[in-house]
Amino acid sequence: QVQLVESGGGLVQAGASLRLSCAASGLTFSDYAMGWFRQAPGTEREFVGVISRSGTSTYYGDSVRGRFTISRDNANNMVYLQMNSLKREDTAVYYCAANLRGTTTPRGYEYWGQGTQVTVSS
Repeated sequence: QVQLVESGGGLVQAGASLRLSCAASGLTFSDYAMGWFRQAPGTEREFVGVISRSGTSTYYGDSVRGRFTISRDNANNMVYLQMNSLKREDTAVYYCAANLRGTTTPRGYEYWGQGTQVTVSS
């Protein structure tokens, strides 16, 4: 049974940093590109970024590029989202997801975590 479990969310002030983690189990982790998405109340799920299977390539959404960084540890089945210079508009539930192709659209992802809340106050 595939499980993706996010952690590290919380309440922070604008300008602060936060690192989210996602622990994967039940799948051959290195076979999957790993994506991060977020969803605020009343909005559609938004692409944050994706990292390739090997970890050598990343791609980010326009709203986070230059502030967020994705990394992965294939030896320990972990993927991370480092978020710097957080803004109020980054407030959302953040999800990690696994995908065989590395697409940017939510529909392309086979497995999802349960999400972790990030709240940024001004």
